[in-house]
Amino acid sequence: MCGIIGYIGKQNDPRIGLEALKRLEYRGYDSAGMAVYNDKTGKISTSRAVGRVAELEKKLGGDNIQGGPFIFHTRWATHGAPTIKNAHPHSDCTNSFYIAHNGIIENYQEIKNFLNKNNKAPKKLHVFRSETDTEVLAHLIEHFFNGDLLSAVQKALDKVVGTYGVVVISSHAPNEIIAARLGSPLLVGIGDGEYFIASDPAGILAHTKKVVYLNEGEVAKLTTESMQLFTQDKVAKQHKVQEIEWDLEEAQKGGHEHFMLKEIMEQPNSIKETTRGRLLPKEGNVKLGGLELVKDKLAKAKKIHIIACGTAYYAGLVGKYMIEEYAGVPCNVDLGSEFRYRKPIFEKGDIALFISQSGETADTIAPLKEAKNRGVLTLGIVNVVGSTIARETDAGIYNHAGPEIGVASTKAFTSQLVALAMLTVFLGRQRNMSHTMGVRIVEEIEKLPKLVEKVLQGEKDIKKFARKYKNYTNMLYLGRKYNYPIALEGALKLKEISYIHAEGYAGGEMKHGPIALIDKNFPTFSIMPDDSVYEKMSSNIEEIKARGGPTIALTTKGNKKIQTLTKDVIYIPRTLEMLTPILSVIPFQLFAYYVGTLKGYNVDKPRNLAKSVTVE
Repeated sequence: MCGIIGYIGKQNDPRIGLEALKRLEYRGYDSAGMAVYNDKTGKISTSRAVGRVAELEKKLGGDNIQGGPFIFHTRWATHGAPTIKNAHPHSDCTNSFYIAHNGIIENYQEIKNFLNKNNKAPKKLHVFRSETDTEVLAHLIEHFFNGDLLSAVQKALDKVVGTYGVVVISSHAPNEIIAARLGSPLLVGIGDGEYFIASDPAGILAHTKKVVYLNEGEVAKLTTESMQLFTQDKVAKQHKVQEIEWDLEEAQKGGHEHFMLKEIMEQPNSIKETTRGRLLPKEGNVKLGGLELVKDKLAKAKKIHIIACGTAYYAGLVGKYMIEEYAGVPCNVDLGSEFRYRKPIFEKGDIALFISQSGETADTIAPLKEAKNRGVLTLGIVNVVGSTIARETDAGIYNHAGPEIGVASTKAFTSQLVALAMLTVFLGRQRNMSHTMGVRIVEEIEKLPKLVEKVLQGEKDIKKFARKYKNYTNMLYLGRKYNYPIALEGALKLKEISYIHAEGYAGGEMKHGPIALIDKNFPTFSIMPDDSVYEKMSSNIEEIKARGGPTIALTTKGNKKIQTLTKDVIYIPRTLEMLTPILSVIPFQLFAYYVGTLKGYNVDKPRNLAKSVTVE
């Protein structure tokens, strides 16, 4: 999940790397560091700081640092506490080889033993200065170095069990930088006589839109003049240059105090972008170009396995309701982190659908590999073009929601729901969905941007409720059917952003345990649009009221019955029941945002979290 920046080229200004690192800080902010080659001294100088990138910047002060190549890193801690000694980049015993690493080296202890058993100077053991797994790789490169940095890195990586996105510089090879990936994202940006390395496109957009995404096991050797790419088997290969679709301005806050608020407010437009050119209202159908090559197989699909993590998993739960009700295809929904450890039963005609904003979620990529090994058709719903899941799946749907910088997913989630709604129409029209029903759904999807705008107009009321409820220490979210997953998502957002303990529950499960928690200090947020399960949800609220529990309700505009149950009400416009989650989740996003900010927290960078979970 860590952020990596590397540079080699004509600009000997490491502050380029510092500015780039700031744009990757959402990937981790436990510590930050840099390593820069100085051609005057022939040595590599370093600086590291605990905390956010700003702490590293303070440490550098007004120093006019010059040099290159250089590497930068912002850390999300796995092995070892967030301390100076554990901050990257890490070096070998001689301070000649420096690496920045994202991932986990599972066999780091075995590598330590190997190094000390096979030391070039038998009476002198390697000195390890940190508690990290990463540091062993720098020593391993030192061990294998014999004048060729590329060869040393390749040999070292051959011994690694685990995952890595890694960049390496050395004072013994001052005119090159080595980059490699396995399980952790890494790309190379191509400039004019310069190359940038980053774990995310956001880091390099100020400099170039031309990128090469490294595939699994690939190693790149970069100089000021050239880029060479090698497979895991050390075979040279041609690289494919791609163009990043969005620009730097899209990744800035746009006048909002936080990225999270900006991205919540962008949802009318992000939904428009997700549907652009894909809706065919007259035909009652959708056009999904990414599925065109596999449409015949999709028509015969017997079961869909939806696999995702976190917020994307909740999107998958909503998708299950949609696809089963309107397309008639049975669906399983699995957490990627659990799917990989059981023995899934795939049958002929099954499809595996993987949902991920970043396309780099390690716990989702592992099941993807398993599904491919089993010969299952794989699909992806992914926001980041060129990401691992986007490349590895057989077909899929891009969200086109634009960059999402805030750690807590907002606009990516609603765009995933819209993509799933379109997939439902696509699959349904291949089967028994009537033209009339197809027209109705597509027309309602087309209205969503305007409906979302209306929801956002209630921002002030939601802030008022946030102020009222911010000091509670526990909260319950209740929903049924399509909005049960939204109860889960609403609770997750509050946990992520405000650190308030919250639980999402299916309304019918109240009587099976959670009702024991209800008292005057335990408020409930009830999702009860005027739909097929409204009366059931009303009964739940009555049960809560009878036990003195405070209640906020979210319902459909025009519903006056709700006033007999609670005075704290948030309204959303009417739409099809299957599409209500796209509207009902937005007040929860705003509620969590305002509770978090009112409590004084940095909601863009919640503690212990990172945007893209690229380690297991």
